[in-house]
Amino acid sequence: MSQVLRQLPALRDPNLLVGAATSDDAGVYRLDRERALVQTVDFFTPIVDDPVCYGQIAAANALSDVYAMGGRPLTAMNIMGMPTDVVPPKIIHAILRGGSLTVKKAGCVLVGGHTIRNPEPIYGLAVTGLVSPRRLITNAAARPGDVLLLTKPLGTGIVTTGIKRNLTSPGLARRAIRVMSTLNVAGAELAERGLVRAGTDITGFGFLGHLASLCRASQVGAELSAASFPVLGREVWDLLQQDCVPGGTKQNLAAAEAVVTWRNVGVAYQLLLADAQTSGGLLLCVRPGHVGQVQRLLKRFKTPAQAIVGRIVRSSQPRITVTE
Repeated sequence: MSQVLRQLPALRDPNLLVGAATSDDAGVYRLDRERALVQTVDFFTPIVDDPVCYGQIAAANALSDVYAMGGRPLTAMNIMGMPTDVVPPKIIHAILRGGSLTVKKAGCVLVGGHTIRNPEPIYGLAVTGLVSPRRLITNAAARPGDVLLLTKPLGTGIVTTGIKRNLTSPGLARRAIRVMSTLNVAGAELAERGLVRAGTDITGFGFLGHLASLCRASQVGAELSAASFPVLGREVWDLLQQDCVPGGTKQNLAAAEAVVTWRNVGVAYQLLLADAQTSGGLLLCVRPGHVGQVQRLLKRFKTPAQAIVGRIVRSSQPRITVTE
């Protein structure tokens, strides 16, 4: 898809602060000196059985792009495709209810949407938010020495694949749903306090894929410690031993080989860092002197994790080195 997008004519507007060029989380368009619009859209097929939970996760995932840019969601619109001859109205209602609950929790206004008939269910949101142009978080401002913090554990792709195969325990499934449903609202608070230099959220391209985009946009490299990463639970390692790995995760790992150097890191950790996440956490680039303050704020917002996982380094190429 990136090859296709590169062939489109470039649209230049001095008020377009963030477009598609840096593969960032959302587009940002300046309204005036104090305000800019943050716009994003995201949807996917069901990853859990409960329709309300599916709606909540899909909504949190879409809203996350606004928080990752340091903005606050303002309005949202439902996007839904359904095989109406297969999915009954009560299930459709439950999905939409789940989404509306999360939108309300975000302090956002649901203003409508669009539905179509589709061979398989899809649901998500188009979201518009507001951000200060002076407090905007992008993936293009990381600097050598920045500390990398992650706000949610990894493994949702592995766990949801296990759910589909009836391999995941009920307890781990509940934890994964709770984590995926958690809003990344701390991103807006951190941006407004000027505590984050750069950042992104971790979704379908996995931790390594999104970090690689950040390194390319910022023209830096990164060093990671595999053992520092938070994991959804010990059972994730058991699922990996059973080859419970989504296709997207394997594709992410293959793509990462072009930019990643592994140093005594086992295959299980490699798959974890490449795991395709749904509604994952924020990856934050923080000045060393601000790390303690950021971690305290993340704890106050009850983020599932506040883990230091690596640092940004000088590099002529977007190289990522991962040690055991």
